[in-house]
Amino acid sequence: MRDDTKADVLKRINFIEGHLAGIRRMVEAEKYCVDVLKQTYAVRRAIEKMEALMLEGHLRTCVVEGIRDGRDDAVVSELSELYEMAGR
Repeated sequence: MRDDTKADVLKRINFIEGHLAGIRRMVEAEKYCVDVLKQTYAVRRAIEKMEALMLEGHLRTCVVEGIRDGRDDAVVSELSELYEMAGR
């Protein structure tokens, strides 16, 4: 993972962790369910953005290198597995 991507991913993880802690406090304080759900949706979107960032970095680095190194089948298998998991 490139250094700039890693820094951005770690920043997003910190945000997500903080947001989850806030959701826990909301549940413990018995806040209105709709308000809690809105926050869980925000966390889900943040995770999806982080995943997209990581995938783009992977495609631009590891995938390109893998194909150059002749590991086409392994690279395609990994991407197929990710695609399948994302569809679940």
